[in-house]
Amino acid sequence: MDTSSPAAIVNGEILNKFVGRRVRTVVQVQRNEGGMVFGQSTDGHQLTIKSAMDIPVSHFMEVYGIAEHNQTIRAEVCTDFGPNFDAKAFDGLCKLANDKFKHLFL
Repeated sequence: MDTSSPAAIVNGEILNKFVGRRVRTVVQVQRNEGGMVFGQSTDGHQLTIKSAMDIPVSHFMEVYGIAEHNQTIRAEVCTDFGPNFDAKAFDGLCKLANDKFKHLFL
C-alpha cells in the first residue's frame, strides 16, 4: 500500500477543504456525458467527475482522484459499486474521518 500520498475520505460538504489534493468519495451516478459523470454525493451535493469511466445511471461509484474545485474531481480510478450501497454509512465515515478520528485516516 502506497502511503506517500494518502487520499482524504470526503463527502460533498467536506470536498471544498481538499481542493488541489487527492480525495476518495462515493457518488450515485445521475448521468454520463462523454467522459464526465454527474452524480450526487452521499450527503446530497451535486458533484462532477472528470475522466470517469462509463458507469450505469443509478449505480454508486467510488472515485479516487484530485479535487479540482469544491464540486469537481478529476478521477484517477473509478470503481462501480453497483446499485446497492449504504450512502448513510459512508457519509458517517466521512464525518468521522475528518473530525474526531482524523488521526486514524491521514
